[in-house]
Parts: sequence; C-alpha cells; structure tokens
Amino acid sequence: MNTSVKQNPYQRLIVALSIIIPLAVAILFGVKIPGYDFSFLPPIYATINGITGVLLIAAVVAIRNKKRILHEWLMKTCILLSTVFLVMYVVYHMTSDSTPYGGEGAIRYVYFFILISHILLSVAVIPLVLFTFVRAWMGDFERHRALAKLTFPVWLYVAVTGVIVYWMISPYYK
Repeated sequence: MNTSVKQNPYQRLIVALSIIIPLAVAILFGVKIPGYDFSFLPPIYATINGITGVLLIAAVVAIRNKKRILHEWLMKTCILLSTVFLVMYVVYHMTSDSTPYGGEGAIRYVYFFILISHILLSVAVIPLVLFTFVRAWMGDFERHRALAKLTFPVWLYVAVTGVIVYWMISPYYK
C-alpha cells in the first residue's frame, strides 16, 4: 500500500496542530489569571527540557545499536515530556508576569540570540517531530530516517537552549 495515501489524514492533522499550537500559546500568553503562584515551575520545566535532551541522545544511541523498542519508548517519552513542558510553560506564563533579562553588554545579545532562535525552532520542531513520528508509526522507516536526520538536531537544540535560557534568566526571577 502507498504510505503517502495512508498518511494524508495525518498530514492535515499535523499541519493543523503545527498552526494551532503556536497560535494558542501566543494567545494564551495574553491571558493573565491572577491569584495563582506557579513561580516554582521554571526550574521544573527547564529540567524537563534537559531530560528530553538526554533522552533524545539516548534514543539515537539505541537505534544505532539496533535497539528499536528502546528507541521507540525513548522517543515517545520525549514527546510526552515536551507536551508536559509546554503545558507547564503556558500555565506559568498565564499566571506570572514575564521576567525581563537583566544582563548587560555582549551577554545580552547572546541571550536574545539564543532565546529568539529557541522560540523560532520550537515552532518549527512541532511538525518535524509529528511527521517523523507518523512516518515511523506507519512503518515508512526510510522516510522516517531521512526526516529524523533533520528533526533530531533541531529538537535537541530546542531542548538544550531551553535549559540555557533558564540558566541565563534565573537570577532575574522575583
């Protein structure tokens, strides 16, 4: 059976999710719910980003060692962790004021470069992860591997820079 025909419904869903998720996050950033203190979340979701990065590397090592079941489990865990991260991130920003970065000089430019590239690639990684996952799920491993070669470094960059952004801004949290 032609996998591209079988994949069409997922393609539409992935495209829809790839648009809806960033739009929903942007809209929810404008919503402020007073009276809740979720100031404890940033170190937790930064840790989740770090764990995701480690598990992504472990998943690549697993598949290179032909441990497909382990690889699959690790990748599903990474998707779950990324989802938990996103929920926590949105909850924090809906209940807390944004923390301005207080660094000065050249480090300020480094911070904003990392932050902006992190944000842009976090939007791009949504369809990459979903298309890569669906290709594996549908058994289209050749196309899965080809896309995974792009998805992995982008996802790893987003996970690692999430931790770096947290470390850089953490001294300025109230």
